[in-house]
Amino acid sequence: MSKKVTYNPEIPYNNLPLLPPQAEIENTLIFKKTIAASRALSELKGAIKNLPNPALFIDTINLQEAQASSAIENIITTQDELFKASIAEKRNDNPATKEVMHYKDALWYGVEQINKRPILTTNLFVALMQIIKENQSGIRDAPGTQLKNPATGKVVYTPPEGENTIREKLKNLEDFIHAEDTIDPLVKMAIIHYQFEAIHPFFDGNGRTGRIILLLYLKLTELLDLPALYLSNYIIQHKAKYYANLRKVTEEGNWQDWIIYMLDMVEQTAVKARIQISEIERLMSEMGKEIQKKSPKIYSKDLMEELFRLPYTKRNQLKKAGLGNLKTVGNYLKELENSGFLKSELVGKEKLYLNFKLLEILKKE
Repeated sequence: MSKKVTYNPEIPYNNLPLLPPQAEIENTLIFKKTIAASRALSELKGAIKNLPNPALFIDTINLQEAQASSAIENIITTQDELFKASIAEKRNDNPATKEVMHYKDALWYGVEQINKRPILTTNLFVALMQIIKENQSGIRDAPGTQLKNPATGKVVYTPPEGENTIREKLKNLEDFIHAEDTIDPLVKMAIIHYQFEAIHPFFDGNGRTGRIILLLYLKLTELLDLPALYLSNYIIQHKAKYYANLRKVTEEGNWQDWIIYMLDMVEQTAVKARIQISEIERLMSEMGKEIQKKSPKIYSKDLMEELFRLPYTKRNQLKKAGLGNLKTVGNYLKELENSGFLKSELVGKEKLYLNFKLLEILKKE
């Protein structure tokens, strides 16, 4: 499964092998792990389809993914701050929070593009990076990019150099993504992710763009209908192993450990998401019954969906959802707070209402 290759981390890796890999990439161990990961994804897909509103928790999951994916790059903000920023009108001056929100925007842009034209291209990768970084930069066209160990300063990888070389390798990656072959889509996903990270086509934003591509590929191959996987949290929890396995492919030609890692990431994340959805459904049902009992005049299915769309809500959100005018929905929120279902918080001049029990579920590791 692995073989020693000639590799010097301080020299641009312009001879990064093209895809498909020449080494064996599917064996009994990988096959078994693929079955487990596929089953977990299939069960998650079914759980999402069975929701009364399949899009209900997607914004929340995407914000969590955006926060964790950015944290991998040491762009730190909290989930709570993000949830508030996504709904409050107050201008957000925290640069980290802004950058994380750009990640969410890039993910949804990618989903829209896949819906219009189901294809992953270099142009789409560039567009995603530009949204994340809020700039108009493109493919790296200058030498000097090196990845270093933050603790020691030692160079651990020098990606390919030269815009033409990078574009050729991206074209090969595109061809591999869309080739009709016998490689299992989840194994292919692992290979795609390694190759994109190894090409490292941009000056900045490669990691986050690469993780968005993962979610878009799952949608492209219909393994998921919506980008409802919080993958980056797994990488944070197993960060050292993530980078070690990337290096094993580069330095030793060892694909097995990398593919197993990626399959485990998909399986564990899908299982966790399915459990989380079950817990949220249970809370939604229990809270709905309690609200019906205590405040039957304000209860509705639409109201419950708004209270569970994101942990925070406000009058304007309920008004937009057609639940009444500002005064009416304001009274709903006050009554829900007085009954202990919500907690209010002033953000700028706006009052936000927190579904604190929902937030407790979302914050579980």
